[in-house]
Amino acid sequence: MNKPASTPATTSPRSGARRLRMLVFFSLAALVLLAAGAALYVVTAVLPKVPKIDAVLDYQPKIPLRVYTADGHLIGEFGVERRDFVPIARIPAPMKEALLAIEDAQFYQHQGIDWRGAARAVLSNLREGFGAGGASTITMQVARNFFLTNEKVLSRKLIEVALAYRIEDALTKDQILELYMNQVFLGNRAYGFSSAARAYFGKPLEELSLAETAMLAGLPQNPSRHNPIANPKRAKQRQHAVLKRLYELGRIDEAAYRQALAEPLRIRRGGQVFDTHADYVAELARQAVYAQFGDAAYERGIVVTTTILKAEQDAAYESVRRNVLDYDQRHGYRGPEARIELPQDPAEREEAIIEALQKRPQSDGLLPAMVLAASSQRVEVELLSGEQLTIEGGGLKFAARGLAAGAKENLRIAPGAVVRVSQRPGKGQGWALVQVPQVAAAFVALDADTGAYHALVGGFDYNLQKFNHVTQAWRQPGSAIKPLVYAAALDKGYGPGTLILDAPLEMPGENAGATWSPQNDDGVFDGPITMRYSLAHSKNVTTVRLLRAVGVDQAHDYLGRFGLDLARHPKNLTLALGTGAMTPLQMAGAYAVFANGGYRVKPYLIAQIRDGDGSILQDNRPPARQEGERVLDARTAFVADSMLRDVTRYGTGAAAVRQLGRADLAGKTGTTSDAIDGWFAGYGGKVVAVAWMGYDEPRSLGGREFGATLALPIWIDYMRVALAARPEPAGAAEPVPPEGLVRDNDDWVFEEFAGDPGLRAIDIAPEELAPQEDDEGAEEEEEPSGAPAGEA
Repeated sequence: MNKPASTPATTSPRSGARRLRMLVFFSLAALVLLAAGAALYVVTAVLPKVPKIDAVLDYQPKIPLRVYTADGHLIGEFGVERRDFVPIARIPAPMKEALLAIEDAQFYQHQGIDWRGAARAVLSNLREGFGAGGASTITMQVARNFFLTNEKVLSRKLIEVALAYRIEDALTKDQILELYMNQVFLGNRAYGFSSAARAYFGKPLEELSLAETAMLAGLPQNPSRHNPIANPKRAKQRQHAVLKRLYELGRIDEAAYRQALAEPLRIRRGGQVFDTHADYVAELARQAVYAQFGDAAYERGIVVTTTILKAEQDAAYESVRRNVLDYDQRHGYRGPEARIELPQDPAEREEAIIEALQKRPQSDGLLPAMVLAASSQRVEVELLSGEQLTIEGGGLKFAARGLAAGAKENLRIAPGAVVRVSQRPGKGQGWALVQVPQVAAAFVALDADTGAYHALVGGFDYNLQKFNHVTQAWRQPGSAIKPLVYAAALDKGYGPGTLILDAPLEMPGENAGATWSPQNDDGVFDGPITMRYSLAHSKNVTTVRLLRAVGVDQAHDYLGRFGLDLARHPKNLTLALGTGAMTPLQMAGAYAVFANGGYRVKPYLIAQIRDGDGSILQDNRPPARQEGERVLDARTAFVADSMLRDVTRYGTGAAAVRQLGRADLAGKTGTTSDAIDGWFAGYGGKVVAVAWMGYDEPRSLGGREFGATLALPIWIDYMRVALAARPEPAGAAEPVPPEGLVRDNDDWVFEEFAGDPGLRAIDIAPEELAPQEDDEGAEEEEEPSGAPAGEA
């Protein structure tokens, strides 16, 4: 008999409820254990690693060393981080709104953690893996920027959260935002939004447009990816995202939104641009501050105020550039800087052009360019920016030799040649072919009374050569040293009216055992001439005779009064023609003695040094001048000054008075043997200035070049600006002589030497004496030194 099939036992409601309770219990227990484990992990593994927040409570930003002119213009900045600390109250509201809109819209509502954003980030991390979503608030980013790395691990995130709570508990919201906006890295070595505004747009924050503000606000997420210099397309996309977010939040209206979207961004490229070209000045200041403060100089926010005046520095820089370029134009085109084969493929061609142009050093206004097509009538070039230019007409004149049909290979301008182009002066003048000069130059101007620098240009271009010719170049002074020799003669009793024989002079044994015969520039000998006329026209032979009469040893020692390094000047008769060595700065210091009535000054550049808090660390003020510091008799200084004024009235420097039209100008040209160095040193309006030109590897500047053609134009162009603010003093045409001077033989002489027949003539027999008159209308001449071979 078959048994009926069994059926499954039915589950009672009571049994199901029991199972559900067990499931809930164990789930809750698991959650409790998990929470307890997490809490234990946080307490034992995370919290001990949470650093103290002293760094944010006592924030010390790394502010770079900054150098300013005396009138407050920035000329240099040194430090790994470019940073301007700006208090939150001074940060424009649009900048704060744009940043918060894209980074942390709930910043002023949450307590350091945006839990809604965090939940979204958790879901993203579950879908795509840890690190896919961030949800970092501004406070969390402050924690990370100050204390943590960007490593995407759970422990770092938990520490970040803990730090955020600590920071929120210790600081106000505005203080947290201030820290963030000054500390965050924004690419291009810029830290903080103020620094970024200057780095990318060359403007302070308050001058930024809405479009520019939005671009900066988009940078914190990824400064490298969204950098407008490195990746303008991504920067634009990020900027649009910021603008959209501002519009969605109601911070801007539709009209402002559309206008900002359409505004083109004009990003400043290249190195940092300062208010004036004073790179050599800034470097001198940096060296001085670093020697005093070490590496801390670059982090403490030290502010250096120099004695430089912006208008005069601008004038000096522009004058050096202009006159060096003029000299270079006078001496012809040397040919392209480089040549490459231009590929046929457009992409490869563009890459080759960029690579070739990037190798060429930048120089203000002289842009490297690739020749795409060339003929005697027109040249087409491409700049590094990608802009293509057509050069025609007068713009081709300088390089015409390179465009001629039979041009030599080294001069030939053809496709693939790397050349330089420059905008021609004047509106609508177009572009011209130019070249980077090889000649060097220097200029320095000092306050004649205090020694404070007014302007300094150490070379044609600091980017091309860091060597500072003002302070480091030891060059032969040539005839620019003559006034110092003449001053020694005045002290010995000779006067500007003393007659000296200008006739051939042969001195056996003076040229390394051979006979030395110094020569005048034009080979012309004028017979007996006055000492005043001799200096005005830079006569060599008469100066040698004068030195011989004074005594070489006495004159050599006399140079020490002017601060010269005596070991660098010969103890022989070539001393009269400047065969020693001195720097342009030494030359300026020497001429300051004539300009201020007989006192040596110590040139100084730094007026004041302050730390980041504004406290004065160093304050330099020239001490009151004491009569005991005099190095020249007041009478010597007065008479020497009167002779130097004649140099600029009718002598080799007559272009100075002719162009500037002042009676208080004085100075001296200088040209060494074979025109290797060209100088002009002079003063007016209590400003003493020296200009120099020459090649670093000494060689002739040209047979028709002299101090009057090379250096004097630089000096005049600068003085035109410097003297504009210094009216000519009353009585400048006829200064009042000091006591102890009398007139003898129609010129000044020291009272105690008046009437001494032995001091009235040098190398002239009594029967040869005849009345002499200075020819103030004589034609200008300049001099080679006429020094023995191997001396000059």
